[in-house]
Amino acid sequence: MATLAYAVRRKGSAVDFVNLPVDSPAVFSARGLPAATQIRKADHLRVCLEEDVQFQATTGLERYRFRHCCLPELDFADLDLSANFLGKSLSAPLLISSMTGGTELAQTINYRLAAAAQQFGLAMGVGSQRVAIENPEVLPSFAVRSVAPDILLFANLGAVQLNYSYGLAQCQQAVDWLEADALILHLNPLQEAVQTRGDTNFRDLLGKIGQLCRHLPVPVIAKEVGNGISAQMAERLIEVGIRAIDVAGAGGTSWARVESERASDARQRRLGQTFANWGIPTADCLVAIRQAAPDLPLIASGGLRNGLDVAKALALGADLAGLALPFLQAAADSELALQELVETLSAEIATVLFCTGSAAIPDLRAGRLESVAS
Repeated sequence: MATLAYAVRRKGSAVDFVNLPVDSPAVFSARGLPAATQIRKADHLRVCLEEDVQFQATTGLERYRFRHCCLPELDFADLDLSANFLGKSLSAPLLISSMTGGTELAQTINYRLAAAAQQFGLAMGVGSQRVAIENPEVLPSFAVRSVAPDILLFANLGAVQLNYSYGLAQCQQAVDWLEADALILHLNPLQEAVQTRGDTNFRDLLGKIGQLCRHLPVPVIAKEVGNGISAQMAERLIEVGIRAIDVAGAGGTSWARVESERASDARQRRLGQTFANWGIPTADCLVAIRQAAPDLPLIASGGLRNGLDVAKALALGADLAGLALPFLQAAADSELALQELVETLSAEIATVLFCTGSAAIPDLRAGRLESVAS
């Protein structure tokens, strides 16, 4: 059986790694665990790492370029990449976006990601914790505070589960187990519609989200999973108490394509192919939501692949930029690959600051980004 090294505990400032088997249905069955949700999680990781499930449509960020400054009047060494989100300071405006949990490979990835977030002062979200609510035995795959005691950390559950017997108690569990600073409620109607036996009852969810926002003691963040959030929907979410929004726009990983790859019947497979490029491009979400809600804590994600994408998203109004696939690929490789990725992203962001005459991240919004004529 294939093995992969992964972090299991922290020794001082170092993370200790051991070799354990990569996930398989046989492993789940042998442990007597309900396999369906865990196999789905393992499938998601496998498909994202092995198959081409990216949007053919773009993020919209290519429609913008920075105005070059040939004399920045700055010392590169003095550039300030720091950011603040929901009252917590970060060394860079980067979020390791919600991805996974609930399997051995997921634990490998989450611990490596958390160690990198701790080392570089980044924010991090875990994947949906529904699998841990169903099977508390898999809680260690999410328990990253042991390697990342100081990071801004987001718990995560699907909003639709509020229509499937989940309520304040389960959401509080997810936050408490993780020692999280906020809860992400992810919104994924297309993924559920394409997923074989997906949870598709989204009726009257807005009121339930509002009730949760009123009673949960940490901020609640609304996040799409790759199809975008419109300004109109953002306004409705804000009205019921959502404290921040992650646009998760179209242009990155297509979860319709992911579910199509793992579909068990021809109809669901075709649905995923038909709607593979459905959604609002990330750039369009950012511009519209920032105009509608100037003071809203806003996360950009959905197809960001490098520091230039990050800088464009920040210039369009985001406070934080989330990346998933680049971090997933690096974490599946090695701890060193993750360190190199973060250092490269930071260097790319700093280069944008330097070559636009921007001393700090907030300066990027000061008219330095231009729309490219079509």
